[in-house]
Amino acid sequence: MMAGPVNERSFIPVGIAVLTVSDTRTLADDKSGDTLVARIAEAGHRLAARAIVHDDKERIRAQVEAWTKDDAVDVVITTGGTGFTGRDVTPEALEPLFEKRMDGFSEVFHRISYDKIGTATIQSRATGGVANATFIFVLPGSPGACKDAWDGILKAQLDYRHMPCNFVEIMPRLDEHLKRGAGSR
Repeated sequence: MMAGPVNERSFIPVGIAVLTVSDTRTLADDKSGDTLVARIAEAGHRLAARAIVHDDKERIRAQVEAWTKDDAVDVVITTGGTGFTGRDVTPEALEPLFEKRMDGFSEVFHRISYDKIGTATIQSRATGGVANATFIFVLPGSPGACKDAWDGILKAQLDYRHMPCNFVEIMPRLDEHLKRGAGSR
């Protein structure tokens, strides 16, 4: 069976929040955030929220954690802060929130990126996971990296029609371990 859209299913839009992590960018010059916002709209999803925060672990974590508790947000995508410099702290800020880490996201992202930028892909610590029944994807700060992640992974996985499986169909079950635990007490 080939992976791809199945037209018998109806599209289900999800709420996506975009966080740009930068000490210098503003909404007026945030090309990476703009790239994601445009692709989210083009795919038919809802932009649930958008913000820019400085490269500060506590601020990054607080913003993303707040979004994971917001029923309007199903997915958080961050851009920026995944490199190796002293100010690059987005993975350190967000990985402690992950209840489940998504190693495959990083692996596939690097495979796609390698085809475009070669070994320079190793300078990114892109990652993904789930917290509070919300998918979180941590992307590098370049528009090209945002395009690669969206076009090569997220567009399909956030489309309920994509087969053989996708993130949307499992969203209702992301917190079943919490429900099961609460009912057994």
